[in-house]
Amino acid sequence: MAAMDERDLEIAGLRERLSLLSEASLRINDSLDFDRVLQGVLESARSLTGARYGVMVLFDDGLQIQDFMASGMSLEEAGMLWNVADGLRFFEHIGGLSGQVRHPDFHRYARELDLPELNFPAEVHLPLAVLFAPITYRGRPSGVIYLGDTVDGREFSPEDEETLLMFTSQAALVIANARYHRDERRARADLEALVDTAPVGVVVFDARTGVPVSINLETRRVGREFFSESLSVEEILQLLTVRRADGSVMSMRELPMAVALSSGETVRAEEVELSIPDGGSMTAIVNATPIHGEGGEIESFVVTMQDMTPLQDLERLRAEFLGMVSHELRTPLTSIRGSANTLLDEGAMLDPVEMRQFHRIIFEQSERMRGLISDLLDVARIETGSLSVTPAPVEVSALMEEVKGIFLAVGSGNNIRIDLPADLPMVLADRRRVVQVLNNLLSNAVRESPEPSVIRVNAAFQGGYVAVSVSDRGRGIPANLLPRLFRKFSRSADDEQTDTGLGLAICKGIVEAHGGRIWAESDGPDTGARFTFTLPVAEGASTGRADGAGGSAVRAPLVGVSGEAPRVLVVDDDPQTLRYVRDVLSRAGYVSSVAADPREVPRLVEEVAPHLVLLDLMLPGSNGIELMASVQELAAVPVVFLSAYGQDEVIVRAFQAGAADYVVKPFSPSELLARIQAALRRGESTAPAEAPRDPYVFGDLVIDYSRRDVSLRGEPVYLTTTEYRLLAELSAHAGRVMTHDQLLQRVWGSDGANNAGLLRSVVKRLRQKLGDPAAEPIYLFTRRGVGYWMAAAVVD
Repeated sequence: MAAMDERDLEIAGLRERLSLLSEASLRINDSLDFDRVLQGVLESARSLTGARYGVMVLFDDGLQIQDFMASGMSLEEAGMLWNVADGLRFFEHIGGLSGQVRHPDFHRYARELDLPELNFPAEVHLPLAVLFAPITYRGRPSGVIYLGDTVDGREFSPEDEETLLMFTSQAALVIANARYHRDERRARADLEALVDTAPVGVVVFDARTGVPVSINLETRRVGREFFSESLSVEEILQLLTVRRADGSVMSMRELPMAVALSSGETVRAEEVELSIPDGGSMTAIVNATPIHGEGGEIESFVVTMQDMTPLQDLERLRAEFLGMVSHELRTPLTSIRGSANTLLDEGAMLDPVEMRQFHRIIFEQSERMRGLISDLLDVARIETGSLSVTPAPVEVSALMEEVKGIFLAVGSGNNIRIDLPADLPMVLADRRRVVQVLNNLLSNAVRESPEPSVIRVNAAFQGGYVAVSVSDRGRGIPANLLPRLFRKFSRSADDEQTDTGLGLAICKGIVEAHGGRIWAESDGPDTGARFTFTLPVAEGASTGRADGAGGSAVRAPLVGVSGEAPRVLVVDDDPQTLRYVRDVLSRAGYVSSVAADPREVPRLVEEVAPHLVLLDLMLPGSNGIELMASVQELAAVPVVFLSAYGQDEVIVRAFQAGAADYVVKPFSPSELLARIQAALRRGESTAPAEAPRDPYVFGDLVIDYSRRDVSLRGEPVYLTTTEYRLLAELSAHAGRVMTHDQLLQRVWGSDGANNAGLLRSVVKRLRQKLGDPAAEPIYLFTRRGVGYWMAAAVVD
């Protein structure tokens, strides 16, 4: 009878356990949200076994810890558990076990296996009973559940162990499904973001109804710009007329979209003309692809559309340019031929004065032709990256005097006023090329200004560079032309008969070959314009004079304090680029290391300890900006991006991420070496000029200027070079408000001119890393409309 009662109790207990298991299984299957599933699994495991605490660790395919979650303890307690010294080794050991572990005393278990003893909250009952169970999915370990300290103070029982084993077998499938769901949503979101930001119009149609189910931003831009601002894209599609390459015309008013798509025709790179009645029209390259369902029926249609207007505009500019060049060449040739015919005519009976005049015409017109041909050759060299410059230390005043002499010789009706500071340092410049830039900018200023007006030339030292500006009070530049001003063939309507459209493009190529930048500013028509370009300061140059009579060219690398050549790490997946850059660096005396796999970067940075990193923007499985953010070792090294993408928004993103510079491919060896030297010079002076010797200490924040280390509550804070420079400047001047202009000048030099948005972006990232909310700041304070400041350091 007693045996039957015991069996009944055992059956009742088993039924209760199965019931609890069933309820737990329903709870964890209630959602596919990854975080909710993990929390539900861990809390159910605690509930089934009566555990007070629970921890779950999940592994990736390489059995590296990917996710960590705790239950039954505060965030601080969970962080203490995870951050304990050698804590990772403990979790990795348990993760490598093939079976469950049940032990009445965790500390004794850890000592027996020589594992680190984890710190537990003070209220934990000791000895601490523990129960560990692996999570296995399809025969592979995917994680471990750790349970500790029962609610009623007992040890975990064999029944608890068996219950947890059954539960983890169900949880493994639920976690895998939630992970697949999360990864699928992330991939879908990434794809949608890629499609939405693509420079090509994309429309997805429901094949049965002809209704567009997805329209990206480029398609909406085309609809507004070419057809109608008052109609939606859906309304435009209903009115659209398509003229195909074979001459056939298809009107969506007469042929519904669903009927047009029902044929299932695939279109590949076909040039079509799109138009609407009483509206605009455009030419586009169209691709159309049907998407078939499992039964073979057409479910949807993906149509991509590339706006051909920019290419048509470029082709028009090219045709106009060729016409202009032909005219510019024919005009002097006509003069030369006429003068030569007159001189060769034996019956002309010319006196010596007339003959000399005809010879002068031939000389002047041949010089005009030579100048045009030289411009054409310069443009070709810039486009192929073969424009060579030979920079050497030179006084800016000497360049100005040479240009001024040229203008005085040609008798310009404008006054040129040159204003140079007395302590201006020497610059690294190819004298002939920089004079060419100045001559071009002054010629533009003279052409755009009335004769009595004054043209001003100024220069100023800006953190490793000298910025030279040419200002006029002429016709000014409309805002819509400023972004296109330095492109080839770019001309204003008033200059079509007097300008080849090559001058500013050549100026840009020459300045960038020196490692500088050039830009234009204007408040609009009739307000004048200012063109500014930068040149790197010569090595060892003191204000007003050089440290010697001569100086090395830009190809001579900087030398560190120890006398060793700088080390440069080059990361690019293109073997030709790696070979080219490595050869350039080797010939210039640098020590170079190369990597094609971005996964090698952390190891190489640690082993090589480079002074500078050249990083390609587009890398397999990642991009340079993401890599820079994820590899903490890059935070203290100047990073120069190499990229074929020259769009302003991409360059801005790179600088906001902390890049020291951005070089657009193709580039010449001279430009690359000049930019490397400029970045290394800036890197040597990243600590503020007035940085105190003692560290800055305020609350939990410590800034060690000598080691360039920043720590918060004893833990290192990883900052990019730009973030550190900004924080060092503010802390070195603690207690004083530094204006936006002061910070932009000190941290970015000429690259940050008038770019308050860049400053705000870096301040925002600093606040995030320091845990310093803008609403209730502790370290970084804002003086609205003025700048930023930090509290004075605490002195013991």
